[in-house]
Amino acid sequence: MRILWRSLSFRIIVRNQKALGVRGVVTSCRAVVLPRFGGPEVLELRPDVEVPSLKPNEVLVRARAVSINPLDTRMRSGYGRSVFQPLLPLILGRDISGEVTAIGASVRSLSVGQEVFGALHPTAVRGTYADYAILSEEELAPKPVAVSHVEASAIPFAALTAWRALKSTARITEGQRLLVVGGGGAVGFSAIQISVAAGCHVTTTCGSQSIDRLMAAGAEQAVDYTAEDLELAIKGKFDAVLDTIGVPETERLGINFLKRSGHYMTLQGEAASLTDRYGLAVGLPIATAILLKKQIQYRYSHGIEYWWTFMRADSEGLNEIRRLSEAGKLKIPVEKTFPITQVREAHEAKDRRHIPGKVVLELD
Repeated sequence: MRILWRSLSFRIIVRNQKALGVRGVVTSCRAVVLPRFGGPEVLELRPDVEVPSLKPNEVLVRARAVSINPLDTRMRSGYGRSVFQPLLPLILGRDISGEVTAIGASVRSLSVGQEVFGALHPTAVRGTYADYAILSEEELAPKPVAVSHVEASAIPFAALTAWRALKSTARITEGQRLLVVGGGGAVGFSAIQISVAAGCHVTTTCGSQSIDRLMAAGAEQAVDYTAEDLELAIKGKFDAVLDTIGVPETERLGINFLKRSGHYMTLQGEAASLTDRYGLAVGLPIATAILLKKQIQYRYSHGIEYWWTFMRADSEGLNEIRRLSEAGKLKIPVEKTFPITQVREAHEAKDRRHIPGKVVLELD
């Protein structure tokens, strides 16, 4: 018993020394800083950005790869300025894959040296475009063993956005019919794979270049919105509609394709745009009133539920996403990688739509 206790004590001491010792060394690191809103040229790779102390529930991750999301380029251009303007300079980035370097006192599910992946909340100020990122324990999970850091970094933010809409909001079940408007993007592609894995029948809209890929992912019908009349091409009613485009026309189509008691979910809620236009104090109540009005309107006119949906940390969802990825049922192809030193070039390529698929920044 004494030997067992000494062994256990030694492991605890080493674990704490690793966490505290490395944490003491990592007081600053390289990070891509956004000092003001604008084009890719405003991004600055600084060599000595402070690494804050960990809170009890937080984890310090040595980043190996971070993906570029549409939210990153929109934030860089000024989206959400009502919230982020007073907080500049900030660090962009939501997705990450890397290794645990240190853990807070209350963290139990992860350990130093473990490979992890995860995503920050959309409103996080210190993002993942850095050698060392800080995430909460619930924002991380063990990295899928079968994929690289580059591949893993492309998954969490998009897949969690889709997972929240489908599993937390619509609560999809086996045998249901789902329509994904805009299946060619990362969120739409994730939604198709998550729904197929749940035993649902999936129809999607997309551009012609995405049809083969979405059918291979399990969609039963992929309709080219540039060449076909969607109202004629898509047959029947659906239990849920996930609209990744969110313009008035796709909202109208999505609402009309739903069964009674179905769920319409859009990624393009008006909260951020209205708060940017009118300020937080006025814009947020206006957005809340608009959402409530639409929910009441569609509930009584069509018998359906209407939602604005967005990503949030969810350890259950992230672990299910990891299991699906390990089983080969969920993947997001990476189109191109850039070193973190070429972050401006990567953002410019996304702005100009030179690269239609997922772009990942690698950190050496």
